[in-house]
Amino acid sequence: MKKLFAEFFGTFWLVLGGCGSAVFAAGVPDLGIGLLGVALAFGLTVLTMAYAVGHISGGHFNPAVSIGLLAGGRFNAKELVPYIAAQLLGAVVAAGCLYIILNGADAFSTEGPGAFATNFYDMPGYNGRSYSIGAAFLTEFLLTAFFLIIIMGATDKWANGKFAGLAIGLALTLIHLISIPITNTSVNPARSTSQALFVGGGALQQLWLFWLAPILGGATGGLLYKYLLQVKQEENEIEE
Repeated sequence: MKKLFAEFFGTFWLVLGGCGSAVFAAGVPDLGIGLLGVALAFGLTVLTMAYAVGHISGGHFNPAVSIGLLAGGRFNAKELVPYIAAQLLGAVVAAGCLYIILNGADAFSTEGPGAFATNFYDMPGYNGRSYSIGAAFLTEFLLTAFFLIIIMGATDKWANGKFAGLAIGLALTLIHLISIPITNTSVNPARSTSQALFVGGGALQQLWLFWLAPILGGATGGLLYKYLLQVKQEENEIEE
């Protein structure tokens, strides 16, 4: 249960901090944090919770990460469903808190692409470009795959584990810097689901992509690290 609570609170913090920064602070005139600020916010949520509860649950906070670690041989299959349930619950509760706060200022809106920090494709984004379903899928797939490679590499027993949280948090920041203009960045089905539930409509209709692409990308990244990059003990002893 402690593992599941850790995943709940970690995912809650990711949505509250990351999506919260997007809906409250990104577009504030003169003081807005913009794309860079939102990207940093998402990275900081993972970085801080990785050090706070990562030693309890492994610090997944993301169904695609759990599935990717399972594919890479770093996670037990019997824990997968409970982990994903805890992550989804944490994300939805956090989104509910954001919804209540926005309604406190009569500011909740479902209008336009990216409303309430939802993900999207085939709609004009923040730079005026509309990225196709194929472009969105490839973006989410590739970025999640590399996210898993970074996670598995940074937490490898041969790596310097003291800096794993920093590497993972900075990786998520970079991922958002790349893809906020394309899909509003998912790489996390729980984060996408929590926001889409409150917006409904097109956000829910497009939600399938923000499950499928990150899950396939995560599994691919986990397998790539396991079979192409992971150093076996005997190989490490030969190098030494």
